[in-house]
Amino acid sequence: MKASDLFIKCLENEGVKYIFGIPGEENLDLLESLRTSSIKLILTRHEQGAGFMAATYGRLTGKCGVCLATLGPGATNFVTPASYALLGGMPVLFITGQKPIKKSKQGRFQIIDVIQMMKPITKFSKQIVDANNIAHLIRECFRIAQSEKPGSVHLELPEDIASEESERIPFQVSEVDPPRAAWHAIETAVKMIEVAQRPLLLIASGASRNEIHQELHGFLEKTGIYFCNTQMGKGVVDERHPQFLGTAALSNDDYLHCAINRADLIINVGHDVTEKPPFFMDETGRLKVIHASFYPAQMDDIYFPQHEVIGCLKTNLEKMTQKIKKSPNWDFDYFLRIKSEIEEHVYAPPAETRFPNTPQQIVAEVRATVADDAILCFDNGMYKIWFARHYKAFHPNTVLLDNALATMGAGLPVAIGAKLVHPERQVLAICGDGGFMMNSQEMETAVRLNLHLVVIILRDNAYGMIKWKQAGEQFPDFGLDFGNPDFVKYAESYGAKGHRITQDKEFSKKLTECLKVRAVHLIEVPIDYTENQRVFYKELKSKTCLL
Repeated sequence: MKASDLFIKCLENEGVKYIFGIPGEENLDLLESLRTSSIKLILTRHEQGAGFMAATYGRLTGKCGVCLATLGPGATNFVTPASYALLGGMPVLFITGQKPIKKSKQGRFQIIDVIQMMKPITKFSKQIVDANNIAHLIRECFRIAQSEKPGSVHLELPEDIASEESERIPFQVSEVDPPRAAWHAIETAVKMIEVAQRPLLLIASGASRNEIHQELHGFLEKTGIYFCNTQMGKGVVDERHPQFLGTAALSNDDYLHCAINRADLIINVGHDVTEKPPFFMDETGRLKVIHASFYPAQMDDIYFPQHEVIGCLKTNLEKMTQKIKKSPNWDFDYFLRIKSEIEEHVYAPPAETRFPNTPQQIVAEVRATVADDAILCFDNGMYKIWFARHYKAFHPNTVLLDNALATMGAGLPVAIGAKLVHPERQVLAICGDGGFMMNSQEMETAVRLNLHLVVIILRDNAYGMIKWKQAGEQFPDFGLDFGNPDFVKYAESYGAKGHRITQDKEFSKKLTECLKVRAVHLIEVPIDYTENQRVFYKELKSKTCLL
């Protein structure tokens, strides 16, 4: 068959449902092969949006998402989402086109070395130079992308190779049974936990993609150990759990860090050094750390665990739960006391409301309004810290934020990808006005796909997180303010429904309405970020951990 037909057959063989992207003339053979395929093309308005959507598909399903671009500028627009997927542990195949490699009459027009560009930001990057290589390269790409740690892979399909003939057929898809830790590793970990005085369980990003919430819940129920999570570990265990302390939205100096600093052992499940660290180790050895993950720890100056339990998290946690017994050494009295402080200062609804709304008020109203399993998709900005810190997630992968590359512009495309995976669930994109405008053109994609989607824009007319950092460094306010379009008219220009919050106590009512009416909705919500200074610089600096 024609090489482009074989390429699509191989993708069908891998179970691919969607290809996100923007084809160019170098992709026309592949586009024609896709026309009669069971795979649906999701045409986007920017390659970056396509990459974020594909990464979200991979993040939520564990199966490789796929996106498509042409050569040159189309390929370079994949740099950010490829990096996003690599650092965030999301399996994605990035496909780019290229001019004919055997005979071309266009000189160097649009040609850069895309393979070398993609190598540092993917797990694998290769040009296809023979049609007979397609079948094994696609099978290998899917294996690499989906294996721990998942991430991005890249194939370049030149125009002349796509039109060649091949006698190959797709390879059989096989599953690889992940390795388990040896019994002595389990026994050592259990002994370390049992002899500790204040062990604390930390759930990190790797735990969110391995469906281990039941195993973690069983471990917590048997032991009574308290737990917390990182931003990308939110919801792996229901955060209404009585032993839940909170989310490490900051690296240090929060109420949660009083508990972390009092712990003498941290059981770190699914830790990834690419996620902003929730604690810092030092050379004193006072804090012991057990690293439980699919792959060994990547050690540095602030993370050097004393013991590692490597392999299938599900199996290893089951073994640890079977082996462990409640220990008379454990003393959780301090954790219980700090939990009451966290519930009062972090999770309690704000005592007063005002307009523009405070971050705490917006978070509380979103949590009270949306369904338990609603999926929140975030851009990167100041509000992400507030939601990570104050919003309780009840289910795994219901808070899709990026604490690895931490890129702006992802919120709306991520929400589109999430809605395609879970059309039956409420999906919200929560964006700052800065990040939203970086990929706001995907509003048209959402409308064209007839999605029921709610986009919340938190407007402060500035790059708010950097202003917060600027103020914290005692620098003058400079260079970070901007203007905005009329977001209501902007949404309506795409065929979406636009709404603006103009008074206190209006937001939750409007959000309820938007969740009921099928359409793409945009809600503009002015936000008062003066709480950044009051909470993060005044309240937290004056707190005491000596309860």
